[in-house]
Amino acid sequence: MDKTILLIEDDPDILKNLEILLLQENYRVISSVNGLDGVTLAKENIPDLIICDILMPKMNGYEVLQALSLDPSTDTIPFLFLTAKTEIKDFRKGMGLGADDYLIKPYDIDDLLNAISIRLNKYYKIKGDQLKQLDQKVNSNTQLSKNERIFLTINNTPQFIKTKSIIYIIAERQYTNMIIKDRTQILFRRSLSYWEKVLPESLFLRIHRSTIINLDYISKVEKWFQNSYKVYLANDFGQFIMSKRFASKLKSRL
Repeated sequence: MDKTILLIEDDPDILKNLEILLLQENYRVISSVNGLDGVTLAKENIPDLIICDILMPKMNGYEVLQALSLDPSTDTIPFLFLTAKTEIKDFRKGMGLGADDYLIKPYDIDDLLNAISIRLNKYYKIKGDQLKQLDQKVNSNTQLSKNERIFLTINNTPQFIKTKSIIYIIAERQYTNMIIKDRTQILFRRSLSYWEKVLPESLFLRIHRSTIINLDYISKVEKWFQNSYKVYLANDFGQFIMSKRFASKLKSRL
């Protein structure tokens, strides 16, 4: 599948040239002429990489990066600044906010394409590493144990978490969002059915077509509208509606 790159650039000539260049390199391109719309596009499309100008209307590049870093669905997307600002303090500010690279206009085409390739390769190597253990479980038709540790990348930091520290997983379009014990959210390009196969049946249960929960965190279950139920999770982790078809499964497990 072609990688998607989001361009955020207010100069129409530079934006058009970048679009043509990246399309010729077989990237899928989406674009915005201001930072505010760029943030919206990033959250709606979850691109594989973002290239962003700094001086823009409505929201500058630094503000774009800050906004995306606060959202678990976008905080790990590789982010490249492409700008005419050349002072060291500007470079340091961008990198301090979490930018992955900083290219100066007028840019060299080879340097730009090389920077994109390096960042994408690094990003997908990390993503691939964190899913490799889980994919092996699925392929061998086995499940994780309750205390088994999973290798994940959280806030750009590789670390291990125990299976039992997963509180719930919820489907979001073609992705799933995992919430763990410290309330960190991790977005995966995996289906809910995938997680059903890999998570231990003794601990996790699908209670809706879009939700899997950790049974240890259920604090209360009550009847709800039209034969459905409401499931409450402890420690303010939320409330979820459980459809009737899953109610019997939950009853047999509690």
